[in-house]
Amino acid sequence: MPGQTAGWDRLRLRLRSTAPPLYPPAPRPAGSPSAPATVPVLDPAAPLPALATAPVLDPAVPLPALGTAPVLDPAVPLPAPATAPDCEVCRGPVRLGFARCYQCGHHGLLGDGLLADAMVPISYAIRGTAFAEDLWRYKWARAPAASAQASILALLLAFLADHGACVWRHAGMPPPSRLAVVPTGSGRPDPHPLLRLVSPCLRLPICPLAIRPGRQGRDFDPDRFRAGQIPDAASVLLLDDTWVSGASAQSATAALKQVGARHVAVVVLGRHINPNDPAAGSLLTALTPARYDPSTCAVHPRPAP
Repeated sequence: MPGQTAGWDRLRLRLRSTAPPLYPPAPRPAGSPSAPATVPVLDPAAPLPALATAPVLDPAVPLPALGTAPVLDPAVPLPAPATAPDCEVCRGPVRLGFARCYQCGHHGLLGDGLLADAMVPISYAIRGTAFAEDLWRYKWARAPAASAQASILALLLAFLADHGACVWRHAGMPPPSRLAVVPTGSGRPDPHPLLRLVSPCLRLPICPLAIRPGRQGRDFDPDRFRAGQIPDAASVLLLDDTWVSGASAQSATAALKQVGARHVAVVVLGRHINPNDPAAGSLLTALTPARYDPSTCAVHPRPAP
């Protein structure tokens, strides 16, 4: 529909001009079978870009500048993301000669058959950058930042519209039939801020996840979370705002698979990177700030050489 197309174009323009710069992972070939080209995830009835709980996305109101984040000139092209050794699962730093980081290797030993079919980060969240700050500010309990919520919601919706098919293809699954969000490790009883933000804009039924009493921790635990009932062989889109070790997201995936999910694709807003981590040096060197790019993502198929 022309009106909807114009709405998405405005959303992408805001991401490319006023949102904090991103640090996108370089594309990696998708080795899974092709998924259907359609992406029936976004609710066509949801107006864009004034998206439910994010009134600051009113097209008449420009998104405010966030902190001291540099505004990138859309007319100035930036170099394509460089490549550096990274974990084949989470795209985080790895030691030389290893295909996986320590945490993902550990998860593979403990959770065989219960782990995510794909983990796709939209961007790296380098500690101290404006984007990493947004991932904290949007859900700050005392006073969530409306501008951060607007940017986070716009980025996630645009990514799902532009690259959802890439994610499903990479996971070897059909478009998802259920939505879930990784709960906070603190066990807060109210819905996760990301779920409150995004669920009104998607047309996927929600599969609730809750932490079991006394199961808080930083390691992979297939029994940490309790998942609601879902149809057998369901495909689930699992969202997370920040991936540090991946233990929470993989534990949530295990809970979903234990109640019947056949496929779980994890989409992460920011893969956390600590610039003080010596192992992250080569990865950080290869990263450059970039505007949101609707034509590519971490698992966007590369053309054949």
